[in-house]
This record gives sequence, C-alpha cells and structure tokens, in this order.
Amino acid sequence: MKVKKIPMRMCLGCQEMKPKKELIRVVRSPEGDISIDMTGKKAGRGAYICKDINCLEKAIKAKRFEKALEVKISEEIYQKLREELKNEG
Repeated sequence: MKVKKIPMRMCLGCQEMKPKKELIRVVRSPEGDISIDMTGKKAGRGAYICKDINCLEKAIKAKRFEKALEVKISEEIYQKLREELKNEG
C-alpha cells in the first residue's frame, strides 16, 4: 500500500515546517482581497501561520504576511486572525 504524502507548509511565525492541516491559511485572491481560509481550498496566494498567538505576533512584527502575500495588510485582517486564534485556543 502506498503511503500518503502529507503536505508540509512553513509557519510565518516560528519558521517551522508543519503539516498543512495544523496551520491557518491566509489567502490573497486574484482580485487582491485578503481573507482567512479555514478550508485551505480558496484560490489565490496563501501564507500559513500556526494556531499560536506568539507565532502570529512574530509574523506581524516582521511583516512576513506582507512579504509573503506581496500586498499591504490592514489591521482589520490581523484582528480577525487574533480572534480566530482565541477561538481555537
């Protein structure tokens, strides 16, 4: 039986490779809209973050989302991510 390959992605906060399922995806759609993609299926450029508030804060401080998604990100999106992490934890 063939072993199924687990897709790995890098967290923008801790810079560690983790299974895609364990991460939250932030996506920039082809129109340039930024949204949180809990399914991991939306079309567009994605950036990943651990379900850990410390990783999120590190990524925000270093502007890693803006570099990864190649667009300026509003504070509103960061607030939504913080809320999402509070709900997870």
